[in-house]
Amino acid sequence: MTTAALVTDAATVARRNLIKIKRVPDLLVFTTLQPIMFVLLFGYVFGSLAPQDPQGYREFMMAGIFAQTIIFGATITGSGMAEDMQKGVIDRFRTLPMHPGSVLAGRTVSDLMNNVIVLVVMSLTGLVIGWRIREGVLHAAVAFGLMLLFAYAFSWVMAFVGLKVRAPEIVNNAAFIVIFPLTFVANTFVPAENMPAVLKTIAGWNPVSTITHAARENFGNLFALPGRPGQSQAARLSEIEYTWALRHAEIYTLGWIVLLLAIFVPLSTAAYKKAVAR
Repeated sequence: MTTAALVTDAATVARRNLIKIKRVPDLLVFTTLQPIMFVLLFGYVFGSLAPQDPQGYREFMMAGIFAQTIIFGATITGSGMAEDMQKGVIDRFRTLPMHPGSVLAGRTVSDLMNNVIVLVVMSLTGLVIGWRIREGVLHAAVAFGLMLLFAYAFSWVMAFVGLKVRAPEIVNNAAFIVIFPLTFVANTFVPAENMPAVLKTIAGWNPVSTITHAARENFGNLFALPGRPGQSQAARLSEIEYTWALRHAEIYTLGWIVLLLAIFVPLSTAAYKKAVAR
């Protein structure tokens, strides 16, 4: 089948997944309420740990919340694929005259749209509590684009997991074991330079750290937390020993995006071709 057929069939599958949200409004409610809750709780609870400048911490932590939320949001792809497998939907798709890659492409694209909604809601909530984009619209677009690209690549990882497990619940449990430490041993909520040596090294090469760091740079929130009294940003920057990954955060993150897609698009496609109802 042609590329045009792939695009057309994938659009149809994506539309089917988005219509499901419309028919089950609870999904949309919880999709939007969760990011609002994260921003408010992290902003005010964790912000209380920086009493000298809680507003600065709220700016600092927004990029970390963005990164954590879109990565956890990728689990929707895995649980959705597992649910379709369990209900025999995948078998029905395989009997139709459609491009073999359209189901996976449609699923990942629809979940990408879900992440767009989440980022919009979180951004509006962040603006309410005082977060600001200080480097202009173009830099903000780069930050959001990089996060969405990584979320899309990670959705393919979860699609592969969803095709391999036997129940949707397993996807969430398995993903939590991996994603939770991945998002916390990073600079998402605290500066990595304050961590113990081993964790600092891990955080310095963690792609979640580089996504967060790149977003903070583009939002202009990198130095939202104050240094020593009277210390300039340039002086503070000279004291921080960034890894190569953090010094080239955008390039390093793009490398991870390409690597994940190169590995898991073929793996997921092969797993889909072998899929049977469970």
